[in-house]
Amino acid sequence: MAHYLLSIQQPDGPPPPPEVLGPIMEGLAAFNDDMRAAGVWVFTAGLTPPSSATVVTAKGDDVLITDGPYVEGKEHVGGIWVIDAPDLDVALHWAERAARVLTLPIEVRPMAGSGA
Repeated sequence: MAHYLLSIQQPDGPPPPPEVLGPIMEGLAAFNDDMRAAGVWVFTAGLTPPSSATVVTAKGDDVLITDGPYVEGKEHVGGIWVIDAPDLDVALHWAERAARVLTLPIEVRPMAGSGA
């Protein structure tokens, strides 16, 4: 088994209205329960908006600390899962299910050193 990172690519801007977001969050809770039942779930977390980020950059002996996201863009990582899957095909299966629930792109990346 290997660990994979599934990251939600979320557009910048306000969240959808409650009548749209509510059913998505219900579907997300059921999806997380399915992952746990299947034994692939390791960890999940939602992230705060990019405006809450702090970037720390080291250059030689100097360290620069700045507010805001590292890169300005039209989308950001909105949340993640770490899953334990036997291969990329299984990880992609879970990413497809997540994309259907959230209606957002999901990036899948093997985690270095995890056997992928």
